[in-house]
Amino acid sequence: MAADKTPATPRTIIGIDPGTIVMGYGVITVTGQQLKLVSMGVIQLSKYEDHLDRLRVISEKVKGLIEQYKPETCAIEAPFFGKNVQSMLKLGRAQGVSIATALVHGVTVTEYSPKKIKQSITGNGNATKEQVAAMLQQLCKFDLQPKFLDATDGLAAAVCHHFQSSSVITGGKKFSGWADFVKNNEKRVK
Repeated sequence: MAADKTPATPRTIIGIDPGTIVMGYGVITVTGQQLKLVSMGVIQLSKYEDHLDRLRVISEKVKGLIEQYKPETCAIEAPFFGKNVQSMLKLGRAQGVSIATALVHGVTVTEYSPKKIKQSITGNGNATKEQVAAMLQQLCKFDLQPKFLDATDGLAAAVCHHFQSSSVITGGKKFSGWADFVKNNEKRVK
């Protein structure tokens, strides 16, 4: 009797790096453990003078991305706690609008800290945007363009969610994540 070879059902994850000037996003599909970059980009919000207009546009754009790509889940980067309270409040509003829009459209949402995302992608919670982008370039096989660092931040959230919500299984042995896999397979990793 042959083993069941039913292919794994692909799932779609959207990652969002919220912002009030530039919002980055990345969309991936995952089949088993195979990642595929579907889309990534930025939404320029600087042309809108009024903060409330920016929030409206964020909601419209997130809704459009959800309708276009039909993700099952959304991974969003939590606001970075800096010294400028006004900037943090605006960023929190942008994140809140993104979360609410996803939830209204039936998409589950998971929030990750910037440090957790960097740790998940590079193994270093203090990695630079460029280091994260370079690792994503290898994982998702795309040509990096510097203007897309906000897009790679969104993509990083999606890939982080994939890593955090699944286990790596190889040769019958189950690993808790890529870091555990690499630790136990140093000779297989280049």
